[in-house]
Amino acid sequence: MNIFVLNCGSSSIKYQVIDMPGEKVLIHGGISRIGYDDAKFTFNARRDLVFTQPIANHEQGIDLLLKTIKQEEPSTGIGLSGIDAAGHRVVQGGSEMNVSRIIDGNILDYIESIADLAPLHNPNHIKGIRAVQKLLPDLPQVAVFDNGFHTSIPEHIYTYGINYEISRRLGIRKYGFHGIAFRSMILRAQMLLGQDLSSKKIVNMMLGSGTTANATLNGKSFEVSTGFTPQEGLIQSTRAGDMDTAAVLFMINKENLTTTEADDILNKQSGWSDLSGIGPDMYDIKQAAKKGDRRARLTIDAVAHRFRKYIGAYAAAMGGIDLLIFSGGVGENDSDMREKVCETLSFLGIALDPVANHFGKGERIISTGRVIVLVVNANEELVIAKDTYDLLS
Repeated sequence: MNIFVLNCGSSSIKYQVIDMPGEKVLIHGGISRIGYDDAKFTFNARRDLVFTQPIANHEQGIDLLLKTIKQEEPSTGIGLSGIDAAGHRVVQGGSEMNVSRIIDGNILDYIESIADLAPLHNPNHIKGIRAVQKLLPDLPQVAVFDNGFHTSIPEHIYTYGINYEISRRLGIRKYGFHGIAFRSMILRAQMLLGQDLSSKKIVNMMLGSGTTANATLNGKSFEVSTGFTPQEGLIQSTRAGDMDTAAVLFMINKENLTTTEADDILNKQSGWSDLSGIGPDMYDIKQAAKKGDRRARLTIDAVAHRFRKYIGAYAAAMGGIDLLIFSGGVGENDSDMREKVCETLSFLGIALDPVANHFGKGERIISTGRVIVLVVNANEELVIAKDTYDLLS
């Protein structure tokens, strides 16, 4: 079964065609800058295509992608008739969608009904689903909810300490994100170690441009750093993370900001990008720090502290820790950051192997202490393909 995996962002589409259950990626690529005259289209298969052209919306983008699949069929051996189903990443499933679902009218209505919980994400997922419905009307589709993994979090953990009636009426609570990535991380860890991890106390650190920490207890999500939105939690590339909400109100009043302007500052003009003054690439910040840049060093220290604090907090909440798993661009590739994060955690039984940490390659164990520390590659697209295959086969 060839699964067409789609991840529609605000101005982008990432996609793969994966042969299941063989897990072979046949086609992959993406479209960026949707809505602009210089949208970038990439198509990677037996030959690679890269070009720019105007792409006004997601439907045009998916239409271009499907036409390219048809055009390249003589090279790839895969045409539109060879696509058996589509699987979509849907960021926000609310409090109800804890498992992936075959998309029908009711599921689509539900995703639309909670769009205001993820205004930057769910409307674009809906556009992608509707575009596929229009262009390939007979193709079955599946929604894989990014926060579905976190619906197991206990009520006393997902509840905020604000006005009870308002929070219940508006659905204000911790939802958590990166759930698909965490599912992948645990699957990869199980394969790497060759054992069932359902009884283990695990801290997962998904550290990319978007960052989330997760505690998994007895095979289920127990705590997560991201909350009502992805803004809560760790310092991210452009998001501020945890801070005093009264400081936000103070900033709004003093700077005479609209809520839209304040939201833009918190989500797009903060994080390690603005704290350093260098940009969102942690590698560039590290290079500046080595040259003595004070703000770059401050940024690395602040980011590492927040990472470290969440590991300790989750170990305390679970009553211990058996595994610490790193993934994401920073988690997989930045050995200095992993070392800095773990350097004071020996009291938990965490000790890194310097050689494995700094000089090892790929997925591996990087620890010598009681707690196993792993580096794995989270593959969200494969999880989406698996769920789609399982539901439809």
